[in-house]
Amino acid sequence: MIPAIGWLLSSFLVAWLSARAAIAYAHRRGMLDRPGQRRSHSIPTPRGGGVGIVVASLLCLPGVLLGTAEPWPPRVLIGLLVALLLVALAGWWDDHRSLPILPRFGAQLLAVLLFAVASGVAGLSWWWLPVLVLGGAWSINLHNFMDGIDGLLAQQAMFVGTGLALLAWGGGQEALALAAGCLAAASLGFWCLNRSPARIFMGDVGSGSVGLLIFAFTVMLGRAGAWLLWPALILSSAFVVDASLTLLSRFWRGRRWYTAHREHLYQWLVRCGLTHAGGGVIYMTWNLLFAAPLAWLAWSHPRQALPTTMGAYLAAAALWLLLKRRCLRRRSNKDRHVAA
Repeated sequence: MIPAIGWLLSSFLVAWLSARAAIAYAHRRGMLDRPGQRRSHSIPTPRGGGVGIVVASLLCLPGVLLGTAEPWPPRVLIGLLVALLLVALAGWWDDHRSLPILPRFGAQLLAVLLFAVASGVAGLSWWWLPVLVLGGAWSINLHNFMDGIDGLLAQQAMFVGTGLALLAWGGGQEALALAAGCLAAASLGFWCLNRSPARIFMGDVGSGSVGLLIFAFTVMLGRAGAWLLWPALILSSAFVVDASLTLLSRFWRGRRWYTAHREHLYQWLVRCGLTHAGGGVIYMTWNLLFAAPLAWLAWSHPRQALPTTMGAYLAAAALWLLLKRRCLRRRSNKDRHVAA
């Protein structure tokens, strides 16, 4: 237990210290997100603080995944670290100067492919390779899309990391449990500087890396026990539903899905007068009152795991539609009042 606490504290401190250093670095390099029509903040804010989560993961994951009584295969760890480096470097480049979508997406696909191949070599069925590549790329991008208000992505990473750690611990995977716990601890270290009002934003270097790590730990959990995959997917339901339904709605309306916008539910909540902290409370309320209990239900009743997961996502989609319509109606009434 003492070494585990040490790894968790190290992850927290490395992420916090690195994020503090990133604030000064961003000011020197002019890496500031400035307010605009498609942004939800009102003052210029440095970006790139998510590098702390990356540094903490690169330093702690080797010791965590290889230093326990039942270590993970070295090939899986190497594949994970190389993938993390690729995604983080592409995000870091994009935080400094805009990186075109094709090279950025290509780096993400290569990163996920490397991790998937490493998992396949270690015993995962090769039939899963296309699913893993597409799922990993979507996880990276959806977490990037959902990083738009203070503290939201960091608190989600804390929740999902903690949930994955508990699932792995319950499944007898102590090394994976500690690895997911380190992600949660590192996210907490960054959140201390990112909570509203944010002193620094995560940036693409952090959002893409968090998406990759959540995806990788979910896959590793499913590899340890297929029945653990369903509760793990429930933990991410809030972000997956918001990002997916927003993307589908933009496709349906013929809009460019890859351009900056303010059409996610969390952005509409802020546009309708809710604070950044208030928007985060809504997502955490779903996580604690619905996602966590349903994940426990799927874990404790494996035979009902699939219908429980489907029910969780349907409920999240229904809530998304309800809140989105309320925001649109409130915005429309406000615009008519201003026009009058």
